[in-house]
Amino acid sequence: MLLEGIFLPLTTPFHADGRLFVSKLKYNVERYSRTPAAGLVVLGKLGEADGLSEEESRTVLSAAIEAASAEKVMVASVGRESVFATLQMAEVAAKAGYDAIAVRGPVFTANDVLRVETETYFRAVADGASVPIVLVSEPGRELSVPVIVALAEHPNVIGLIDADDNRVAEINTATTRISRQVTVTPIFAAATRRMLRSSVSASTANLGGVAVLEARPGVKTRLKKVGFQVLTSTTAGMLESWQAGAVGAVPRVGACAPQACYEVWQAFKDGDLPLAEEKQERVRGIARKVEGFRGVGAVKYGADLNGYYGGRPRLPLLGLTAAESSALERELDGMRN
Repeated sequence: MLLEGIFLPLTTPFHADGRLFVSKLKYNVERYSRTPAAGLVVLGKLGEADGLSEEESRTVLSAAIEAASAEKVMVASVGRESVFATLQMAEVAAKAGYDAIAVRGPVFTANDVLRVETETYFRAVADGASVPIVLVSEPGRELSVPVIVALAEHPNVIGLIDADDNRVAEINTATTRISRQVTVTPIFAAATRRMLRSSVSASTANLGGVAVLEARPGVKTRLKKVGFQVLTSTTAGMLESWQAGAVGAVPRVGACAPQACYEVWQAFKDGDLPLAEEKQERVRGIARKVEGFRGVGAVKYGADLNGYYGGRPRLPLLGLTAAESSALERELDGMRN
């Protein structure tokens, strides 16, 4: 699967009493599907996945992909503390039609003494999953470069979402020998699993006007050679990461200002570095507000400001104070979609 461009981290909407707000989730996904983002990451850290029950997680996965356009690459974050539980959620995602699964390690991931257990966890998940795996390295559960490089050799591990922008070049250099082919459209955009499914349409040919269902191919495709695909999970360091070899980003700011993040990417792809730097600087101010301690509440407030549904986080997480809200409003002014 091609992982290239801006991927939007999906938030999870709740009613005022904390119940899952499925209709608003679908509303957000439908709106995100109209943006030029490459895809969506569902049930990630921004989606408050740790605060959801297993049933709620399945509901979110189902509702999100149901509302997404077929052209968007859909990535389900399914990491659990055991291989068994992770593979159960991976199968749910695969049956729903997700293109890849994002997997963070167990709580002991950052403990180098337990490196063997960490590698065993990821290898077992990669062996058992029926869709490609994207590794996730985040604060508190960091994957070391040697572990990443070792896991990148697995044929079912296609990339990494990394919170450390300073090691992109090192990872790229260490994985340069890895080369794989992915299916893309004639314009080299990702060909998703939903796009590749045969469509069933009605035809009245040769049967005197009687409708007959026949299978027709979904899209024309070609192959593209890619390496181990690294995406940054920060907003402030997107441009520098791409210059170092990253192929995309999963910026938190993308959930409330997707167009602003995409414009940085487009300027970079167009080779207009001064414009990319200017647009990157614009989103840095928002990043400082939404990627800190109150990140989830800030992103949700920003989503409300920009026409999406944010609402409040699920307790014990809290929303923004009045002063924090005013500061974020100032940063988002002029970045309306």
